[in-house]
Amino acid sequence: MTFHCFFEQSGTFKNEFKKLGYEAYDYDILDDFGETDYKVDLFKEIETAYEGGESVFDSIKDEDQIIAFFPCIRFECKIPLWFRGQAQQQKNWDEEKKLEYAMNLQKELSDMYRLFSELILVCKRKNIPLIIENPYTQPHYLTLYFPIKPKLIDYDRSERGDNMKKPTQYWFINREPSNNLFFEPQILNEQRTHDGISKDRKRIRSMISPDYANRFIREFIL
Repeated sequence: MTFHCFFEQSGTFKNEFKKLGYEAYDYDILDDFGETDYKVDLFKEIETAYEGGESVFDSIKDEDQIIAFFPCIRFECKIPLWFRGQAQQQKNWDEEKKLEYAMNLQKELSDMYRLFSELILVCKRKNIPLIIENPYTQPHYLTLYFPIKPKLIDYDRSERGDNMKKPTQYWFINREPSNNLFFEPQILNEQRTHDGISKDRKRIRSMISPDYANRFIREFIL
């Protein structure tokens, strides 16, 4: 079994899969961490696969699994503020600029929703097990408007060793969460960050710690 980590360039889940004895690869268009194994435009690959063309999905076997950390910037809870022109950065904008921005934002949101849906449809059609991670901070666009509900919501990631409490939701497609039982003490994380990467709070908050990844893999994936 091979694990294909989409939209992950940090190597966090990939390296924890490897520690547990599994083959794993990172796919992303960027390689800021030096961990990306396949530098590829995944959005383009999803569109191509959905339309029936050749793509990275063709090399993924039925017994393999994809875990996708789908970009969430257009689904997050602050987006409605930007639509309404009430974001702090927009306080000096006139109505024309706000309307132009809102129209472009609506197109970007629509494109992301379509790609999120196409990723699931491609995996359903190819019978590839898929797990998609996305924040659960409310209000979240997918929580309000997506027809498939997440199979798992982790309301406090810090209880499994993450740096943040940040709630996260997971869609399990073509498989169910494993729900393995563990009799281990709660991990006390020490706010670790990746070496050589900016330690600003926004970057830390967007990342998942290796401790959390290891626990999540063993509890819900294997």
